[in-house]
Amino acid sequence: MQNKGVLVKKIIEDNKLEIIYGEDGLDRLVVEDMICRPGMELCGYLDFYEPQRIVLLGTKETTFLKTLSLPLQKERVNNIFALEPPLLVISKNVSLPDYFISIAKEHKIAIVKSDLSTTATSSKLYTYLQEILATRISLHATFLDIHGLGTLIMGHSGIGKSETALDLIKRGHQLISDDLVEIFEKEPGNLIGTAPDILKRYMEIRGIGIVDVVHMFGSGAYRPKKNVKLVIELEAWDKDKYYDRLGLKQETIRFFDTEITKLVIPVLPGRNVALLIESAVLNEKLRIYGGYNDAKTFVDAVNRKARGLE
Repeated sequence: MQNKGVLVKKIIEDNKLEIIYGEDGLDRLVVEDMICRPGMELCGYLDFYEPQRIVLLGTKETTFLKTLSLPLQKERVNNIFALEPPLLVISKNVSLPDYFISIAKEHKIAIVKSDLSTTATSSKLYTYLQEILATRISLHATFLDIHGLGTLIMGHSGIGKSETALDLIKRGHQLISDDLVEIFEKEPGNLIGTAPDILKRYMEIRGIGIVDVVHMFGSGAYRPKKNVKLVIELEAWDKDKYYDRLGLKQETIRFFDTEITKLVIPVLPGRNVALLIESAVLNEKLRIYGGYNDAKTFVDAVNRKARGLE
């Protein structure tokens, strides 16, 4: 799913920016995650200017403008605004001359102010836009933070994903999303999972209905996003299927340009699925962060015993 853009008014709301001018520019669409800090543009060179980017002015830019004559200041600013950038942001220590408002009004471009320094504002906006504009995929799954590891629980409808997740939350783990998970890739090797806005904090439990995990278990039961590190697929036990009993086989699943470990856990009456998932997560943490593979260690010990080395 390709995100086609984000409205200026949403950027302002999400980043708590102060509107200086521009109620008529709030419905412009931002489609580019990079930020423009005009340098050469204020010198009159616009050949490589990219007008689809948000413009950010700090103390350096406005101080340079003041070295120009007033007519030239207006000309340079108007040249930028005439190309219709979606939004002008100024940092906390900047105050703009009055002509900025009249030029913004002419081109219907909003001007907003950050409560951060220029560098901090640029970093915050870039990170925000990179995430919100990223290409996303939606999966029918449940996503939790289990022992600090972002764990995606997949399986056919009715297999018990939400019920298992509820058991895990009761054990102290955190819900990120139930039923539908959105995943995007910040860069190869870094997958982020989150919930659609309307589903945040909510779960659907058959026989109970919709529950808010924060109301039920407290604020510690929910977090808004997490890196995806492990996929666990629940499936109905198939007596004719071979299941790896040692754990030597390493199966992976690919999202975008990132591969992560995938485990299959068969479900049948009497198996404590939540406990099995907790154990699988801890085992995967040992492998990822400690470089320790229990199955390989065991098999190596057996082989040494068989060769009479122990």
